Amino acid sequence: MKLKNIDLVANKLVKAFLTNKLISPIPIRYTKKINQAEKLKRLCETKIDKPIIGFKAGGTGIPLLKKLKEKEPFYAAVYKHNFLKNKKSVRINKYTLGIELEVCYLIKKNFFDFKKTITNKNIKRFITHMAPCIEIVGYRQRKKGIKSLGDLCSDFGANVKFIIGGKKKFRNIKIGNLKTNISNNRVNHSVNGNTSTVYVSPLNALKFVLNKVRKDKFKLNRNFYVFTGSTVGVVPILSKGFYTGKIEKLGSVKTKVI
Repeated sequence: MKLKNIDLVANKLVKAFLTNKLISPIPIRYTKKINQAEKLKRLCETKIDKPIIGFKAGGTGIPLLKKLKEKEPFYAAVYKHNFLKNKKSVRINKYTLGIELEVCYLIKKNFFDFKKTITNKNIKRFITHMAPCIEIVGYRQRKKGIKSLGDLCSDFGANVKFIIGGKKKFRNIKIGNLKTNISNNRVNHSVNGNTSTVYVSPLNALKFVLNKVRKDKFKLNRNFYVFTGSTVGVVPILSKGFYTGKIEKLGSVKTKVI
């Protein structure tokens, strides 16, 4: 009966994900504990027959992890239909949680043939490019706020859309201490951040995701992206219009919220 129940919940979430519809909140027993949320997320992902272009790290802010009494972030698959080019528009609703500014990496597909643990020494051989990225975060459910990390994890990682800025060839910079900012000039809304808020550094978040992907035996036949988590937290969307994100030494990215 339990297997049947979780399958029914997964089917509802998947349908909402594919049709861009909202459903009633799923039972709290699937979100309260991260292990159960991970199980539901993976089940949902097996039911999606669409190309995966990469993975995201979620819950990478250490203060958030401490507040929610969790030891580590989670990761989720990112699908091609939710991946947009710079300056593209994103439609939101009242259950959209907010907007984030992230560092993303493009990773060589030969990573999937690597059998060893990813470390600080060997990780750089797999990176081809870096880029600034905006993520719109929200639920497929009619609920607001974050009561547990499982809330985000269970609902496809709470990712709605990713908008990528210009890619730059990877170079070894001090990625763990770069100034960042996201703003909407229409309402004079500006939030500063730093890459150090991302699970120590975006490179550390990347290492976390790659080791989880390897452990779970995911395999793609193409180069893929990893989105490493917000440098500014989850910024509330106060107004529609253009949001511009800037990351020192990486460049900028822009999206129109409608």
